[in-house]
Amino acid sequence: MSYEELVGEIRNLFMKADVSDIKEHIAYQFNIRGEAEGAFYAEVSDGKLSIEPYEYYDRDVLFTTTADTLLKIAKGKTDPVAAFTLGKLKVEGDFDKALKLKDFTRKAK
Repeated sequence: MSYEELVGEIRNLFMKADVSDIKEHIAYQFNIRGEAEGAFYAEVSDGKLSIEPYEYYDRDVLFTTTADTLLKIAKGKTDPVAAFTLGKLKVEGDFDKALKLKDFTRKAK
């Protein structure tokens, strides 16, 4: 899988989420290691989601993982907290906002 394919797949999965009830601003950056290596961000602002293939320097949370782990999280097959506990997902930044990824991916199913 290429970086562009990964971003497209994540965009397709995450854009299914209903973020209209998220009133706060949340900016996640995902750094992908290994296959499909690269960085992209997901931002919720004013109840709207955007996903772009760029680094986001004013982010709330930085996630570092593999494409495989991120896809499993996005598809609801892997719990993000479990991935973090097992060392498959590294998290830097606001842990309260990081935990919202679990709700966010649950909405995307």
